[in-house]
Amino acid sequence: MLRPHTEVLTRGFDPTLSVGSARPAVFRSSTYVFSSPEAAERAFDLMAGRGTAEDDEQIDLVYSRFNHPNAEILEDQILPLETGAEAALAFNSGMAAIMTALFTFLKPGDSIVYTVPIYGGTQKLIENFLSTWGVTGVAVEAGQTARIDSAIRETKNLRVVLIETPANPTGLMTDIRRAADSAATLANKPLVMVDNTMLGPAFQHPFELGADLILYSATKYLSGFSDLIGGVILSKNRDLVTKMHAKRSLFGNILQPDECWMLNSRLPTVGLRMNRASKNAQRIAERLAPHPKIKKVLYPALFDDPEQLRIYKAQCDFPGAMFSLDLRGGKPAAFEFLRHLKIARNAVSLGGVETLVCHPKTTTHSGFTDEQFAQAGVTDGLVRVSIGIEDWRDLLADFEQALEAV
Repeated sequence: MLRPHTEVLTRGFDPTLSVGSARPAVFRSSTYVFSSPEAAERAFDLMAGRGTAEDDEQIDLVYSRFNHPNAEILEDQILPLETGAEAALAFNSGMAAIMTALFTFLKPGDSIVYTVPIYGGTQKLIENFLSTWGVTGVAVEAGQTARIDSAIRETKNLRVVLIETPANPTGLMTDIRRAADSAATLANKPLVMVDNTMLGPAFQHPFELGADLILYSATKYLSGFSDLIGGVILSKNRDLVTKMHAKRSLFGNILQPDECWMLNSRLPTVGLRMNRASKNAQRIAERLAPHPKIKKVLYPALFDDPEQLRIYKAQCDFPGAMFSLDLRGGKPAAFEFLRHLKIARNAVSLGGVETLVCHPKTTTHSGFTDEQFAQAGVTDGLVRVSIGIEDWRDLLADFEQALEAV
């Protein structure tokens, strides 16, 4: 049995199929020649979900909206990074992955319990779109273990529990195992989906905690260079992936060959990049925590709430590279801080090798109501920080000089 960091470099790619190339080539074909009429029939049956592939069965490709060699290589090589993963799908954005998962397993009359704060696009999808199709969304504050238990037990026609942990942008942790255990007690067990973008696959492993599906914005740490958009879903149940594959073929939101090739080449360095960024973030967060112009640093390693500490220690290996600063002085102070940064860049997104900072209340979460801002803990003075792999001492000096200008 190979260890994950070895297997991610060795599985899913046969050099003999690419004229001996040591690394995968890019296959830009839109359509593929069948080896026989029977092979074409079999490929379409499997693509439409009318059959199940046998172990090690070689299935002819059909058309790149359905699948292509670079997607197959990526989907196979990413599996070792998530312990327990049996199958994966690549999408052309993180939102495409989330949308496809929810559209596959929810229908009118169903309900979804989800934690807040959560990525703003996800919340809008549930509250502004799925609600119009008869899907009921039940929002529960992240980290409120007892409330999440109650919502899971009491929500009628519950089909999905969606957790983003740590929460974006407050860093609050939600107990994945407790939610999965609660879901397992129901006669019609809902699927437990975890958006693992912030800490995975290096520091948090939801399958080990009972999750059914893991969702990623591959744009972030999996890619790491802020130069491609992508999404990934992993499952420990192949049947779930088969159902989502049919929807992906219908929607046409597969990740394109070039982006699959780029993402595949970055998988071996995910752990290296995330470990460096996490060490940087912890050093900087600890030194900024007592600064007189900062009310609070929101970061898993600095939690003072016993329940948050318990969850963090139980399900995370390291605290990651994301933290938020709640500045004294509200929005004016936050804007002055952002204005004076020289190394860190004022931009949305996260997970790149460069440090990015933004003001969630006026950018990523700007569509919230006052009630939603209060529920999510998104304040006027909150600045979200995604630490990169620069020298941490240079970044700390940059933050300190920007704070002095506030």
